[in-house]
Formats: sequence, structure tokens, C-alpha cells
Amino acid sequence: MIEEVRRVSAMQDHALRVKAAVDLMTELQAAVIETSRMRKESIAWLRKNGHSMADVAKLMGVSRARVAQLRDAGPPPERAFLGAQYVQVAVPTRPGEREYVAVEDSSTGQRMLALAQSLQLDGELQYIPVSGEIDLNRDDLVVVCGPKSSDAVAAVFGQDPRLAFETLPDGRWALVERESGKVYASPSDDPQNATPTDVAYLGRLPRPDGQGTFLLIAGVHAVGSLGVAHYMSENLAYLYEEAGTSPFSMVVACDYTPEGKSVTASRSASGVLLHEAA
Repeated sequence: MIEEVRRVSAMQDHALRVKAAVDLMTELQAAVIETSRMRKESIAWLRKNGHSMADVAKLMGVSRARVAQLRDAGPPPERAFLGAQYVQVAVPTRPGEREYVAVEDSSTGQRMLALAQSLQLDGELQYIPVSGEIDLNRDDLVVVCGPKSSDAVAAVFGQDPRLAFETLPDGRWALVERESGKVYASPSDDPQNATPTDVAYLGRLPRPDGQGTFLLIAGVHAVGSLGVAHYMSENLAYLYEEAGTSPFSMVVACDYTPEGKSVTASRSASGVLLHEAA
């Protein structure tokens, strides 16, 4: 980083240097926040695994009083579950007389951005065109889109070793555990006793370029995706403890109001399914 500072300092053209300085400051500030998160996580891990405050102080080269100050400084460890700097949340555009974004998808995107902001992460909402084309090879990416709406998403989804999105013989869409064959259909589609409950996929999948991962949220119906956002808002620390930033997938169920389709409750239906164990 100091070499970058020196590079900007050496610029003679102030018009170029002012922009370079602003860009570098943004990068440095993001690095400070992320490294404070890492420090906080490491202090907590060391204390949990038998190291005294004196041990940690010695490792850090500071006083015990300083360790006591620093252990609570910075964003929570689970911030890493979403990203490190700038979260991009992509939601699908749907076909119609005029292309539109479903209210539930928009609400999912906004709720994910609010979660990111609460963790000191900047972000933006992006829109997947009706064609389904999307660049999945990006850092800090959250995609809210099912395989029905995007061939790119379907191709990556098909490589999930734990869960599949399948069409049942009666035409309903459902999530299915590949190993056990257990089916997670949406109770809202039950032909005998439909209830305002939906299910959705939440997973971290490898990028097509093999250079990282991205988060994927896909409800059987759009409200199911909103249920995932609700679940993540209340269980992010648990998800990070269980999966960290490793590939995984799971089924999330949610209850909602039939009228406004506001999510009233959410829960894990399958547990966290780690891909390395597949």
C-alpha cells in the first residue's frame, strides 16, 4: 500500500493526482475496516482457544489494556460472509408489456443492501436483463435469481453437489437434496392445502472463472427470496460460523402475509450443507 501512496505522491499533474488520491483513500479506508474485522475475529478465536489476554497482547506487540480496547473495535466477523468492500446485489428483470422487477425481488435487494450497510459495507442494486445475461465473475456479488430466469445461473447451479432445482411430475418446482432425494416443495403450491409459506435456495457457489465465489438466492417464488434476506438478517453470525466463506447450500422456509407478501418468519429447512463434505 505504501508504494501506491508514493506513486500518487509522485504525480505532477494535479488533475490526475486528485482523482488518484480519492480512489486510493477509498481503497485504504476499505482496507482499514476489513483488517479491523480480521483483527477482531482473530482476537476472539485466540481467546476462545485458550490464549490469555497477556498471550494475545504479546502476539500483537501491545499492552493488555490495548487488546481490551481493540477486541470490540471493528465490524463483526460475519461481515465477511457478504464481502470485503462493495456489495453488488443483482435482481432479475421480468418480461411483460413493459419489463419490470417484482416487488418481492426489489425488496430482497433492498434488504440485502441494508444488511450490508449495517456491516459497514457499501453496495448497489443491479438489474439482470430479461435475457438472463450476467457476469458472475465479480467480487462481493449477491445474485437473486433462479435457474429459470438465467442460463448463466442455471449452469452454475447445476454444479451444486448438494441441492438441485427440479420440476416435479405435477409441474411444481421444488428443491431436492441430491443424495437423499428429499423434496422441498413450496407449501403455497400444495394442491390440497395451500398455505402462505415458501421455500428458497441460499448458497455460495464457485464463480465460472474459478477465482472466487458468489452468493445465490433463489426462491421457488419471489417471496421465498425475500424470506432468505429475512433469514440472513437474523442469522448471519450463525451462517458464518457454520460455513465461513466456503461453498455451501441450504433450503430456507418462510411464512408471509397473503395480502402484501410481507415475510413474518423464516427458518432453516435443511441445515447448512457444506459442499466439501459432499
